[in-house]
Amino acid sequence: MPTAPRVAAKRDREEGHGADRAGLIVPVLAFCGIVVALMQTLLVPLLPELPRLLGTSASNASWVVTSTLLAGAVSTPVMGRLGDMYGKRRILVLCLAVLTLGAVICALSNSLLPMLIGRVLQGASFGVIALGMSLMRDALPPARLGPSVALMSATLGIGGAIGLPVAALVAQHADWHVLFWGTAALGALDILLILLLVPESPMRAPARFDVVGTIGLSAGLLALLLAISKGDDWGWGSGLTLGLFAAAAVILPLWGLCELRTTHPLVDLRVSARPQVLFTNLASVVVGFSMYAQALVLPQVLMLPEETGYGLGRSMVVAGLVMAPGGLVMMVVSPLSAKLSAARGPKVSLFLGAAVTAVGYVLTVFMLDAVWKIVIAASVSAAGTALAYAAMPALIMQAVPTRQTGAATGLNTLMRSIGTSTSAAVTSMILASMTTSFGGSSIPSLNGLKAGLWIGCAAATAAALVSLMIPGRRRAPASGVTGAVDAPKSEPSPAGA
Repeated sequence: MPTAPRVAAKRDREEGHGADRAGLIVPVLAFCGIVVALMQTLLVPLLPELPRLLGTSASNASWVVTSTLLAGAVSTPVMGRLGDMYGKRRILVLCLAVLTLGAVICALSNSLLPMLIGRVLQGASFGVIALGMSLMRDALPPARLGPSVALMSATLGIGGAIGLPVAALVAQHADWHVLFWGTAALGALDILLILLLVPESPMRAPARFDVVGTIGLSAGLLALLLAISKGDDWGWGSGLTLGLFAAAAVILPLWGLCELRTTHPLVDLRVSARPQVLFTNLASVVVGFSMYAQALVLPQVLMLPEETGYGLGRSMVVAGLVMAPGGLVMMVVSPLSAKLSAARGPKVSLFLGAAVTAVGYVLTVFMLDAVWKIVIAASVSAAGTALAYAAMPALIMQAVPTRQTGAATGLNTLMRSIGTSTSAAVTSMILASMTTSFGGSSIPSLNGLKAGLWIGCAAATAAALVSLMIPGRRRAPASGVTGAVDAPKSEPSPAGA
């Protein structure tokens, strides 16, 4: 029989190996999240040139962005639920494979239809971030979970901030297809790293997949987000826009009734109706709104000609570089948010993050006259967004059982997407309606740009107020958990089941 010292030594080796493996999981999953976020901003520098590059009209070319948004909104909760059922690592690899395939199709395309197909496939990878956070909950020790989830959540902003200047630089100095070949290579690298370094989660929620719920949610979200994203082009009072809003108003409540009557629903609405989950998701919508408003306004201020009196006349690359420090700020602030959540609770982090974002918007309104001032103001807003983004998954994980983590974090990510979609529509409408004449064409006026920023500030303030409605929750004593505790005792253990 093995002696006690040998048993202890074997246990120590296993624990050390597990710690080394856990140390690799976080950077690998965070890298996957950054690649997905980078893919979302890939086409931003190319938007004015897309009609010419694809040989189509400007309204048709806008579908290249809209299709990705819609695919991501539909796929995020579905991928989260599939991860809970069949294994998060397996579905994560599937998402990355679809992203890589979509990037290859886009890299080979020179017309609208194949580009749309590729971008829809890329949009289906949006579930990567929610799946990554769920994997962390299953694989990491409690003391490391909070900072790791905070970093994973912040990759949405980090990847976007890094991707914008890189994409602009490539678009100016190389063939635009290089952007997609690079994304395909990063996606393939992600798959390899996941297969080599990230173990599969033992947690499962065996059930029959809710096909009816998936179809209902997809139809309702498509109607809602399509009306929001294209309403400005079609006209907010047009029959098509109003019809889509009406369809969403009918489909989504019917879907909710079906989910309540289903044994194994795609989204457990009873869990989602818990105050902590409900108000966190509502806060996610307005935080997503506030984050995106600034991203739409500041590049225009930077690139408008100096002759306007308020534009700074910078190039596309410089505009991207000005936004890049925000990503670095988010990377630094995310671990601090986890420490604050551990000490005071994630509710405090969410409130403080929303409040700091609002302050950043106020600074931005009065600091639009110099590049260095915009960098400072945008970095303040980025710090607030990082605090808020890091706190929201922790609040969700506190309130849901482990077997529903994937679906719950996927729904929370979807709420952010709805916020950013609404922000894009509302801000674009304001900038299009408040214009001035310059060089024979209409451009956004200074008042219009400031109005967009004030609306972003109002959204951040609303997020702070909503966070106050989230009920407090007692933290587990001496556990080191940073805002992410397990299911209540009454929930059956997935492992035990």
